[in-house]
Amino acid sequence: MDDRKDKSVLIIGATGLVGGECVREFAKHPAFERVVVLTRRPLPLGMRIPKVHEHVVDFDSLEDHADLFSVTHVLSALGTTIRNAGSKIRFRQVDHDYVVAAARLGAQQGAQHFLLVSSLGADSLSRVFYSRVKGEVEAAVAALSYRSVTIARPSLLLGERHEFRLGEIVTKPLAFLAPAKYRPVHARDVAGALLQAAVLDQPGTRIIESRDIRAFAKRTESTSA
Repeated sequence: MDDRKDKSVLIIGATGLVGGECVREFAKHPAFERVVVLTRRPLPLGMRIPKVHEHVVDFDSLEDHADLFSVTHVLSALGTTIRNAGSKIRFRQVDHDYVVAAARLGAQQGAQHFLLVSSLGADSLSRVFYSRVKGEVEAAVAALSYRSVTIARPSLLLGERHEFRLGEIVTKPLAFLAPAKYRPVHARDVAGALLQAAVLDQPGTRIIESRDIRAFAKRTESTSA
């Protein structure tokens, strides 16, 4: 593991469940000297911590903030639901267009590693709109000029959300009875797996499936202890 203090990361989606955990995990790791956060609304007070540089921006004009993408790593935990977005068009704008725009800016500014929070079942050929959009994002990011691309595909997420999602409330009690592939995974473990991949910085594209996220995250716990 490379622990040199010369890494920096830009995170989008920091006010979400996984994004918030990513901010905390990356900020406390000695390998990262700077954590840049682009957000559409201010971070909660508890996330305004040393090493975190917050910028409230208009995601429709990300190119106006291209200089902020001068980092070694770009991480997207940006995502919504069709219900919260209000339409499929708006959902695609948030989950696809904003993410791909950030990835392109990072590549243009010389970032070497893109990390993406995707979803279990992501498939650009899927008949399911949600899964198809996630798969299209994965394909678009993988086609860019990054030395490394890491994609995490979590199943149902555990953790304390700031927003209410009825579907998760209903399905969580039964999800633990599902096969390992579909069992819930904690947002902190998703963040830990991405941090581990970011510190290792191995070249190429890797996909961390939901069933493997916890084991991948535990490597971070053992090596940073």
